[in-house]
Amino acid sequence: MARFRTRLALLGSAAALTAVQFSGAQPAAAADYQWVALGDSYTAGVTRAAGDIFEIPRDGCERTDRSYPQVIDRDLGGLFDLTNVSCGAATVENITDAPQNPSGRNLPPLSEDPDYPFPAVPSQSEAVGPDTDVITVGTGGNTLGFADILLKCTELGGESGGKGTPCKDALGSDIQTRLDKVSKEYDRMLAALHERAPKAKILAVGYPTIVPEDTAKCSYGDLTQFGTIAQGDLAWLRTDVLEPLNKAIEKSAGTQETAGFVDLSTSSRNHSVCDDAKWVEGFVTLPDQLSFVHPNALGHRNTADQVEEAMLNLIASS
Repeated sequence: MARFRTRLALLGSAAALTAVQFSGAQPAAAADYQWVALGDSYTAGVTRAAGDIFEIPRDGCERTDRSYPQVIDRDLGGLFDLTNVSCGAATVENITDAPQNPSGRNLPPLSEDPDYPFPAVPSQSEAVGPDTDVITVGTGGNTLGFADILLKCTELGGESGGKGTPCKDALGSDIQTRLDKVSKEYDRMLAALHERAPKAKILAVGYPTIVPEDTAKCSYGDLTQFGTIAQGDLAWLRTDVLEPLNKAIEKSAGTQETAGFVDLSTSSRNHSVCDDAKWVEGFVTLPDQLSFVHPNALGHRNTADQVEEAMLNLIASS
């Protein structure tokens, strides 16, 4: 309840500042907060289920108008000035210091993008500077190789007819090495962001619940869910891949005095790919849209709610 009152008070302050502006007086400079949104496709939106691409000309990063940074911008635009440089398929290194070649929606043989290829975009950290007040960052899945893991699990599950844990058997021994890589690169990214923006508070945004605790909810062969991934491998993906990924991100954020972690898994627990009220789409969204296990607009709305609360609490405590 205290957080809710804080949110109302801050939103009320924003309204008061707007009223001051219309009365001809100048708002206090302290009311302007510079916010930079960094991240991968779970931040950018990318799929049609997360809205329409709003940037013309396109840069191939596929930021959509119902992704959570844009939702928050509409909610709190009077308090925060948003710079959104998130980009589909971004790795942790693409945020820290490595330029990226965006692929847009070019996924042959599944789809071809008429605007592909796109010019390289700079590392996302270049959007951060001494005047930045708040940084939100959602990344780690591409460094882990989650998309490749999903594809391999689909292939192996198809070969096994959904029996056993063929993907765990093939890839399980390598997951800790992948997680260690995420942790190391995440630590380096947070240090680099702090160096670029010493006064900024950083919110590391985790990933939502993707696989339900009860994998019996998932139907083998259903492309609106996980296709041919074996039920046993779904349980492994949840407990040994996705949950540890969130823990690695949370741990990295905990080592930085200026960083905090935004948990999405708890609020989205009953809204997985296999739930009726899903906030993450499966491989496809009916009738014929590729989603490849990404949040839809409802999922981004939930993320916006969690991140908004964290951002407002930062202001209240500063």
